[in-house]
Amino acid sequence: MSARLICDPDELRTLFLFEKLDDEQLAWLCRDGRVEEFEPGPVYREGDPATCFYVLMAGEVYMTKRSGGEEIELLRTSHRGSYGGAWSAYMGDKVDQVYSGSFYVSEPSTFFVLDSGTFARMMQEWFPMALHLLEGIFFGNRNTNEIIGQRERLLALGSLSAGLTHELNNPAAAAVRATSSLRERVAGMRHKLKMISHGKFSPAALESLVQLQEEAATQVAKAPVLTPLEAADREDELGDWLSEHGIANGWDIAPTFVQAGLDIDWLEKIAATLEGCDGGVFEGAIRWLNYTVETELLMNEITDSTTRISSLVDAAKQYSQMDRAPFQVVDIHELLDSTLVMLARKIGDDITVVKEYDRTLPQVPCYAAELNQVWTNLIDNAVSAMSGRGTLTVRTYRENDCVAVEVCDTGPGVPDDLRHRIFEPFFTTKPVGEGTGLGLDISFRIVANKHGGDIRVESVPGDTRFIVRLPIDPQGRPMETEAAQANTGGM
Repeated sequence: MSARLICDPDELRTLFLFEKLDDEQLAWLCRDGRVEEFEPGPVYREGDPATCFYVLMAGEVYMTKRSGGEEIELLRTSHRGSYGGAWSAYMGDKVDQVYSGSFYVSEPSTFFVLDSGTFARMMQEWFPMALHLLEGIFFGNRNTNEIIGQRERLLALGSLSAGLTHELNNPAAAAVRATSSLRERVAGMRHKLKMISHGKFSPAALESLVQLQEEAATQVAKAPVLTPLEAADREDELGDWLSEHGIANGWDIAPTFVQAGLDIDWLEKIAATLEGCDGGVFEGAIRWLNYTVETELLMNEITDSTTRISSLVDAAKQYSQMDRAPFQVVDIHELLDSTLVMLARKIGDDITVVKEYDRTLPQVPCYAAELNQVWTNLIDNAVSAMSGRGTLTVRTYRENDCVAVEVCDTGPGVPDDLRHRIFEPFFTTKPVGEGTGLGLDISFRIVANKHGGDIRVESVPGDTRFIVRLPIDPQGRPMETEAAQANTGGM
């Protein structure tokens, strides 16, 4: 509730906003404005239409902004002349005329109040040049942020594209090499089969040999994983056995049989099957079976390579949210995993990635593609902070009514005197030319303005954590709003 009081031009002149106005202007303010006293409580709330401009004359006020489903206090002051409300009314419909935060009084307080239309007319008539300058600053800064923000995104896209191309090239090249080798092995197998057909095989022996071929192909899929020492010992054993049975260059064949999980007992079965055949037939049969094993191994390699390519393409689609609605309900872990895949090359082999996911978390309504940009910025900063060596931890958990995502690094940390500035536009701790200072600012705007969440940082040397909180059940679809404006005299 508020009570209207008498407006005194001399009292208005004591406020720094009005101290340079002449008597006629002060009289105009008192005629078209009003002085009101407010009891403790809200004056206006965030998101409501901005109808009035308020100047504090006496009392105490504080301003809040919603973040992560909570109201966060931004400023508390009793400074006379502090102002808030429809301060951008002079720009008319060029910007959304809504309150950017909530405004409260903590004790009985007195304000000079101007309706937004009156305030806009005053600015336009009294300060036309200042009005153009203010508009230029406002829209100039916004355009600059948009242009450099687009450049930042393009640079990130170029880096991701280069990394994705590199990641795709490796399995694609492996598949090409395996296919070429497979063609040679199949040709060799046909040649050996021709030789075997001219050998002295009984129908039973040839049938057993074909059965052994099937067993060898099946065994490849069940081959145990051996340590390098175990593999070397088995290769020695098989090499000795093959040499003892007259197989030339048996040391070249032994590694293939070991990789397939075949041992001396299996070779003894072949020898028993072909007992009575001459040595040339026996060696031809061994090499034919070797081609069978190599063919299976190469087909497995092709399958692994093409599966890797498919997985990378799926990750790229998940990351870009191609063919998906901008706003959707998603599993946050899918977004994190796709971002880690896209950044795998940049992360490198010297950084250990640790995932600590709470898989019981519910799905989150969000702009998925834009959240991927947030994860990209945070992970990229973490990798840079560690200079390419350390441990990157991505952790998820529930915090009240929010899903929390932590991106942690073991770098040197953020100094205390810089911590409060890291979300400022154009502020960066990276060397000149390596950062625009917009990554964290863009991330903050995406999380806070579009999702109603927040980002905070906790940092000590060896443990820096960027913590993102996203509401699980936001009140209605998130709407993007302008960030809170701050200056030395206003709220």
